[in-house]
Amino acid sequence: MSTKPNTDLREAMFRDVVERYTPLIAKVCYMYARSLDDFNDLQQEVLANLWTSIDGFANRSKLSTWIYRVCINTCITCSARMRRHSEHESLSEQMSLIDESPERLEQLREMYRLIERLDPLEKALIMLWLDGTAYDEIGQIMGITKANVGIRIHRVKDKLTKMANE
Repeated sequence: MSTKPNTDLREAMFRDVVERYTPLIAKVCYMYARSLDDFNDLQQEVLANLWTSIDGFANRSKLSTWIYRVCINTCITCSARMRRHSEHESLSEQMSLIDESPERLEQLREMYRLIERLDPLEKALIMLWLDGTAYDEIGQIMGITKANVGIRIHRVKDKLTKMANE
């Protein structure tokens, strides 16, 4: 008995995930990368983890929720390893690639400089919140309750405000 139909289905699903969710994957990787090389490495690691775990997606949540979870877990694990082995080259300084007004670009740079100082879980929370993700879905991604999501996001926003005023 051949496994070709299952392999074809798996490949088609993976191609669809990559095609539809590349911006989401890039956004998560960007939040954890310290350099362009780190960003590229994180993206490759996330794609590899999505490929190896795609059979485990059981439709108990939205596909985007599962992808966020794989991305965040991969980035937290890999960025800790990268931090130990590389020089820090802030991606917020490389934002000239973004097509924005100079004032808006400077605001974005400052926001990312502050976010870079957060711990990995705080980064994930604020990134999901900035992306407009519903608290229920953030809770599923992070493995916490909806009420806890609200409390933690409030604390991170307070922390960012204090850091901005330093």
